[in-house]
Amino acid sequence: MATQSPVKPPVTPVKLPEGDGGDSVVLERRTQKVKPPQMYQVVMLNDDYTPMEFVVVVIQEFFSKDLESATQIMLKIHLEGRGVCGVYSKDVAATKVDQVLDAAHRAGHPLQCVSEPIEL
Repeated sequence: MATQSPVKPPVTPVKLPEGDGGDSVVLERRTQKVKPPQMYQVVMLNDDYTPMEFVVVVIQEFFSKDLESATQIMLKIHLEGRGVCGVYSKDVAATKVDQVLDAAHRAGHPLQCVSEPIEL
């Protein structure tokens, strides 16, 4: 899903040393430094109405956590008011948030979930 066409790396002409039989020019390719994509953390927020068991099931289902890890994340959400469920690229994080919000809405729970950029 590229929004821009690929850019060719810049080339710099390099003169060959004298005595090679002519004024030949060789192009030297420079490699471009590419930054890794911005990562986003998916954060669930605590509320006083969503059952803890539902939160554990959602974490297991959408974030592929085992029962112990999901329970630890749920307790962190409950005790600290928020908990990180996973770190993903922007599109994947947005999809995870939508999945959680949809599942909570279908079950009739007010569970909230957001994605936040990670500061490097």
